[in-house]
Amino acid sequence: QKQLVESGGGLVQTGGSLTLSCEASGITLDYYAIGWFRQAPGKEREGVGCISNSGKRIDYADSVKGRFTIARDNAKNTVILQMDNLMPEDTADYYCAKRSNWYCSGVTAPIQSYDLWGQGTQVTVSA
Repeated sequence: QKQLVESGGGLVQTGGSLTLSCEASGITLDYYAIGWFRQAPGKEREGVGCISNSGKRIDYADSVKGRFTIARDNAKNTVILQMDNLMPEDTADYYCAKRSNWYCSGVTAPIQSYDLWGQGTQVTVSA
């Protein structure tokens, strides 16, 4: 069974850090770009970033540039979202998703271009 599983969410104070992991099973991520998304209560899901299959191209949303870092370890079939200097507005459920191709098209690519989603992990940043 192909699946993505996020982990690493939790409660952190403003200015703190969290590292989210997206681990794949039943599928090899080497050939696919991976996106990170988040959805805050009452808001639409938004793209946080995307990393190409090789990791050579990484796109970030303006709201997280300089604070979030995406990396991947294809040998471990895992993609990481390192979140530093967290702010209350970063509070959301975070999801990773596999694109149907190897490249990224910014963070506003259609949701339909992602064909496998994780269940999400909750991140809460207290003021």
